[in-house]
Amino acid sequence: MAQLMSDRRIDNPFKPSWLSRAGVVLVAAYLLYSMSTLGLSFDRLIVGIGESERLLSRMFPPDFSRTSLLIGGLLESLQIAIISSFFGIVISLFLGLLAARNMMPSVVSSPVRGFIALCRSFHPVIIAILFVKAVGFGALAGILTLVFASIGFIAKLFAEAIEEISFKPVEAIRATGASFTSVILYAVMPQVFTRFIGFASYQLDSNLRNSTMVGIVGAGG
Repeated sequence: MAQLMSDRRIDNPFKPSWLSRAGVVLVAAYLLYSMSTLGLSFDRLIVGIGESERLLSRMFPPDFSRTSLLIGGLLESLQIAIISSFFGIVISLFLGLLAARNMMPSVVSSPVRGFIALCRSFHPVIIAILFVKAVGFGALAGILTLVFASIGFIAKLFAEAIEEISFKPVEAIRATGASFTSVILYAVMPQVFTRFIGFASYQLDSNLRNSTMVGIVGAGG
């Protein structure tokens, strides 16, 4: 047995080649080039450490004289996150269904997928600046921003989850003469509901973080 094992040739799945080595060299060279053009140096790192120590020293002891203002802003950020998550998830449910190519014809799914891609193309801060300009400072701009951002992320996940379902229950429900709504409720949703809950929970967590970030440009919170 030992002889058979020694005679058996085990191929290395990661065989070295000149192409892979050249790729590693190019990546290393690009990193060095990027660091040189961006002005990264050890001296700047030392200076930054000194500045961070000065910043941290000014943070202690903490000043609680504006506690009411901080708590008010915290509660407003929480409200923005919850409201925007609710409307973003509800809208994404319908858009995700319309974007699923196994449930809708391409004439419907393609424009919806393009809109979802558009929502996902911009950073929330950029969207917040646009909505602040449109509706003014305050929580409304933050809510609209996070609804827009939620659609871009979670509607795409909803559509992909629907496209991965087994189509046999759908065909079985359709064979009974059920309506389109019944097909969605009894054939599609049971297969994707748990994933939808996970996506929604993640989006709520993301909006809790983004609700504080959009406040930088005056979108509430």
